[in-house]
Amino acid sequence: MKSYRPLITLFLSYAVMIAIGQSVEGMWQPVMLVVFYIAIGQALNVFLGMTGYVNFGYVALLGVGAYGMGVALGYYNQLGLVPTLVLGFVLAALFALLVSILVGGIALRLRGAYFAIATIGVNEAIKYLIMGAKIWGGSEGIVLSGILRKAFGADMMRFLSTTFADASVITVAIAAGIVTAYILNSRVGYALIALREDEEAAKVMGINVTKYKLVAFMVSCVLAGLIGATAWTLKLTYVFPEDVFAINYTVEAIVIVMLGGAGTLLGPVVGGLIYALLKYYLAIAFPGMQLLILAPLLIAVILVFPEGVVGYLAKRARGTRFENFIR
Repeated sequence: MKSYRPLITLFLSYAVMIAIGQSVEGMWQPVMLVVFYIAIGQALNVFLGMTGYVNFGYVALLGVGAYGMGVALGYYNQLGLVPTLVLGFVLAALFALLVSILVGGIALRLRGAYFAIATIGVNEAIKYLIMGAKIWGGSEGIVLSGILRKAFGADMMRFLSTTFADASVITVAIAAGIVTAYILNSRVGYALIALREDEEAAKVMGINVTKYKLVAFMVSCVLAGLIGATAWTLKLTYVFPEDVFAINYTVEAIVIVMLGGAGTLLGPVVGGLIYALLKYYLAIAFPGMQLLILAPLLIAVILVFPEGVVGYLAKRARGTRFENFIR
């Protein structure tokens, strides 16, 4: 159980954020923005942090997850509220899993930069397939507010898009952290870390690197699909292809992982906290100029902490009482 102690720090972090959001007026939305960025960082970290491979098609998994929940709520709401929501989560995970198998089964045979290049066009391919073939409303997307109001009533629609959506995002974010902790302390995690350090040496040691990379890729993709279903479809009550396949979310997730520390449990928490708060408050203080200020600040943080903030703190904590709580 000693190796799971960083989970205590993780749970305390969420408890503090939720307490601040609930007790300080006007802080709930910033807190949920932080949780969203932590969640997408945590999901990407399962693959990028463990293997060192960069998945530029990451937002495609968020997008298909959003469509999974959108299809359930938009076309099968006659099943009743609970069955429809369950179906939405199942479809979100299933769509993401299918995409991960199709993409991972081919692209993971490539290495390093070649894998990154192969994943660049995934989100654009799926987006234009949906728009061109007019699947699920094509470029007009799925607008759910009227459908939900008619099917479940105005009060339930507001509950789904506020309290339930926020609770679902927090649950998925915490679940992603628990999955990360489990993988880090399992044979899968040891195999992934071995291949990240030296893939050829891992092969010589008898590790089936393709199998373990595919496992990490599928887990990362399913978590991303669930985030898309909760943070986008339930929260916003619409799914537009131009929005859910916007590549900036992939870039933001990569920045969060690198800021906090790739391959660490708490890295996405710290990275998401830094990134979300800087982005939110710079937009308020310097509207229109926030990205010009944000970029050099992020570069400065990465230059000071090349292994990420948590990577740096973990090194500093070695030999101290805090060693087992920072990873």
